[in-house]
Amino acid sequence: MSRPGKRTLDEEERVLWTLVARTATPLRGKTAPEPPLQSAPAAPDPAPANPTPAPAVATPVRQQRVGHSLDRQTLTKLTREKLPIEGRVDLHGMTQGEAHGLLLSFLQRAHAGGVRYVLVITGKGSGSGGEGILRRAVPAWLTTPLFRPFVSGYDHAARGHGGSGALYVRLRRRDRPA
Repeated sequence: MSRPGKRTLDEEERVLWTLVARTATPLRGKTAPEPPLQSAPAAPDPAPANPTPAPAVATPVRQQRVGHSLDRQTLTKLTREKLPIEGRVDLHGMTQGEAHGLLLSFLQRAHAGGVRYVLVITGKGSGSGGEGILRRAVPAWLTTPLFRPFVSGYDHAARGHGGSGALYVRLRRRDRPA
C-alpha cells in the first residue's frame, strides 16, 4: 500500500538516503530501514564469500572525494583560533529543505569570495537519541556531488565553537577544480 502523493527519488536523493540510513541504528527487534523504491529497482547483488567493506559512494579514480576529517594540524589551528574562521552559517530551527538551500548558497558565495574555512552550526538536536536531523544530514550533504566543487573537507568543531553541534568546513581553492 502506498501513500497518496508518494514520489520516487532521483539519484542524488537516493545517495543521500543511503548515507543517512547507514548511520541509523535500528531499534531493538527491528530491521534496518530499506531505501525508497525507484521506478525500476535494481536487483540486489549476491553476497560475496569474503565480504569487504564497500566505500560509501563509488567514484571514478580521478575524481576527488571529500575527505571527512581535516588533518590534525589544521584542526588544532582552528580550535586555537590560529586559522581564521571567515564565515558562519546557523541552520538552527530550519527544515531540511531550507537548511540545504541556505547551506548550498552560503558555501557557493564563500567559495566565490575566496573564503577557506567556515563554521556550519547544525545544533545538537532535541530528539530522543540526542541526534538532530541536521546534525546527521549536513555531513552527508557535504559529500554529495552538489557540494563537492566547493568542499574539500570537514570535521566536528571544538567545544568552544559548538562542539558536536557544529562543523568546521574547509572550502576548495578557487583555482583548483573539483
